[in-house]
Amino acid sequence: MFRIHAGVADYAILAAYFVVVLGIGFMARRYVHTGLDFFLSGRSLPAWITGLAFIAANLGALEILGLAANGAKYGVATVHFYWIGAIPAMVFLGIVMMPFYYGSKVRSVPEYLRLRFNDATHVLNSASFAVATVLIAGVNLFAMALVIRLLLGWPIPISIVLAAAIVLVYITLGGLSSAIYNEVLQFFVIMAALVPLTIVGLKAVGGWSGLQDKVTNQKALGALALHPWRGTGIAHVTNPIGANWIAIVFGLGFVLSFGYWTTNFAEVQRALAAKNLSAARRTPLIGAFPKLLIPFVVVIPGLIAAVTVKGLGAKTGDLQFNNAIPILVSRYLPTGMLGIAITGLLAAFMAGVAANVTSFNTVVSYDLWQAYVRKDKPDQYYVRFGRIATVVGVVIAIGTAFIAAGFNSMMDYIQALFSFFNAPLFATFIIAMFWRRATPWAGFWGLLSGTAAAIATHFLQSRGPLDLGSPVAADFWGAAVAFVVDAVVTVGVSLATRPKPESELRGLVYGLTSTEDISAERDPAERVWWRRPAVLGGIALTLTALLYLVFVF
Repeated sequence: MFRIHAGVADYAILAAYFVVVLGIGFMARRYVHTGLDFFLSGRSLPAWITGLAFIAANLGALEILGLAANGAKYGVATVHFYWIGAIPAMVFLGIVMMPFYYGSKVRSVPEYLRLRFNDATHVLNSASFAVATVLIAGVNLFAMALVIRLLLGWPIPISIVLAAAIVLVYITLGGLSSAIYNEVLQFFVIMAALVPLTIVGLKAVGGWSGLQDKVTNQKALGALALHPWRGTGIAHVTNPIGANWIAIVFGLGFVLSFGYWTTNFAEVQRALAAKNLSAARRTPLIGAFPKLLIPFVVVIPGLIAAVTVKGLGAKTGDLQFNNAIPILVSRYLPTGMLGIAITGLLAAFMAGVAANVTSFNTVVSYDLWQAYVRKDKPDQYYVRFGRIATVVGVVIAIGTAFIAAGFNSMMDYIQALFSFFNAPLFATFIIAMFWRRATPWAGFWGLLSGTAAAIATHFLQSRGPLDLGSPVAADFWGAAVAFVVDAVVTVGVSLATRPKPESELRGLVYGLTSTEDISAERDPAERVWWRRPAVLGGIALTLTALLYLVFVF
């Protein structure tokens, strides 16, 4: 079995990190007095804290192991998941959607659907979101368990339970504040791990030009693996990613991307914890800038692993694509740096688990338990229940971690989940926010139909006669199908049923939201031009276009 051979100094760094993490949990507990404190950090945090937490919450197994695996498997086209697959949606969330979320004072994303549509839509979204979060938390637990097994040689089941216990302690103690402050710390630890690994790995293969030569001569990848757009023509797909530009732009860049970044409560919750509307709007925009650069420390190591690790890409065992980063860590980093890298990996997975668990306990406590089971209880009752929900969520995630173990590439699994849950939800949200004619039951039937369509598409692709290309390309198309079906059903049902009166839609629909209310909550800091959301968003989009041009030319 492959093992990371860590020294005493490496274990000391890891131990010190866990002491700090748990210490933050104990300190955060002192400031938890109400349900708002536990579930939304009292809506009191500055934009730079929530912005770093916003992006760190995404730096879990999907980002580190999953996208490095995709870098090894598909090449430079993996940058689509960061640039067209993230930045435009993050800008849209900050500039357009946060005024609806924060301005309406909802405590969660599903709660918005309750106000906009009805209880049935609310329950459906809350339940499906709860299922999705524990499935994704399971992916991060499995990733943590892989690293612990490689470090200590412990069996995967024991490693999963140990990884879950660490996260459980600090989330149960300090709630969202504990998660957010740990995520800020985790962001810097992750970067301290990945940047040196990328530099050392590039040096070992002769720099960027040496890596290009090796990828070009590598049979599984080839020259097209160095270009994100070449070989993506309609009816002539030769790029390793196996998707044409329509699937990339519409399926990933629009449906999957906007579905994840604008409706996924695990991310939006960080923005809702901001101290005012201005800080909430700037949260995803601040997060967009590190997101732009992360491909250079995730995708490049994946490419390095593809050309240096013989046999990488096995269906089972230690040479699966998911192990690309841990193998490079063991191969290239000396004692001390190895400890930082291991700590960075575990920090990333803990951030991913924490993001999903904190959103899970909020939705279960507020959107399901308080709304439909135990109403009008004292605030401390829901804090206690939230801690119980945290334990339950982690226990369920332990079980779902074994589902993730059955996938050769975590990214394929994660993208399938996103196509099931996030893609149809985005169609529901975009219609709800911009079309006042959408009716209460249209939200329910549209969301249900879109989810069913995504699941059916995945089943036909994986086990039936439908051929949509590679697994990741199939997920792009599945998301597109889910979006279209949801939109068509939502519009059709709306035209056949009665909408809510406009008096019930104020603050929830574009054109019925007071611009005076939004401007009243703006931070005086926005008087500085580079703190304005529109300026930050414009800079992020411009940089995205420039980075694409680097690879095109």
